[in-house]
Amino acid sequence: MSRNILCVVEFDRYPDIVVARAAWLASSRDCNLHLLVSDPVTDFLGDSYVYLLESQDIAESIRASQEETLKAVVASVEQAGVQVEVNRSRERNVAEVIRREATARQPLFVVKGTHYHSPSERASLDSVDWELIRDLDYPLWFVKPKEWRDPPVIIAAVDPVNAHDKPASLDHRIIDMARAIADECGGTLKVLHTYQRLAEIGQLATWAMKPVKLPIKELDKKMRAEHRKALHVLAETSNVADKALHLLPGRAHEVLPAFAMQQGASLVVMGALARSKLKLRIIGSTAARALDHFHCDVLIAHGKPE
Repeated sequence: MSRNILCVVEFDRYPDIVVARAAWLASSRDCNLHLLVSDPVTDFLGDSYVYLLESQDIAESIRASQEETLKAVVASVEQAGVQVEVNRSRERNVAEVIRREATARQPLFVVKGTHYHSPSERASLDSVDWELIRDLDYPLWFVKPKEWRDPPVIIAAVDPVNAHDKPASLDHRIIDMARAIADECGGTLKVLHTYQRLAEIGQLATWAMKPVKLPIKELDKKMRAEHRKALHVLAETSNVADKALHLLPGRAHEVLPAFAMQQGASLVVMGALARSKLKLRIIGSTAARALDHFHCDVLIAHGKPE
């Protein structure tokens, strides 16, 4: 089994917090820590088609500052007794560099800082984060600049009805990951399943099919019962206590961040399917749509349709 943690260091993504999180994972899992320092910006300044002394000076100044930051975070990791290795990349296709490094290292986790994505980034799905959510083959840990509670709350977001071609095994992997992390840090595990109610759909159908009315309340009640049953079956097979289960109506990408905030969660573990860029655009991705709205860390477990 791999004994590596791959940490992506981006100097505009709070590298001290990201590296500290990765170092904690490496220490708790007895892993080596590999820092991938990604800095395409200064390379762009240095390779300007029009040679400007000012741009060269700016690039050198940025690099010197970054080197000081890197030395400080590496020193803090080494003082904690974690073996660390540093690789640098100035390539502009950051997602491809991360995939290539992950393939070489086969890490237990890829740890990376994230930021708020602009509407154009979300619309085009061109962000590095979106690319990694879509097709990275390793668990992807997005770090947010927020201190963890003591003890932390770890949420496993599951879908036991296996919607959108999601493999049933993915839920078990999500719960296992969340439980292992909760055990390591003395945290509390909570398992959340969301489901979409029929109320809005039923109202539209009623308007279109007058005078026929759909029994919305009865259908909603039946749907909730079916989702509750599926959640309890998953809990039994995963050895999760009933008190840890939560079932809430609503769109997952809206409910998950709100629930995480209400519970004071430090980490949400959720799944994402490997899909083409076109298919992701058509059907959407809960992880991609919700990422910006989480106040806490997010761990993505990847799966493939069965």
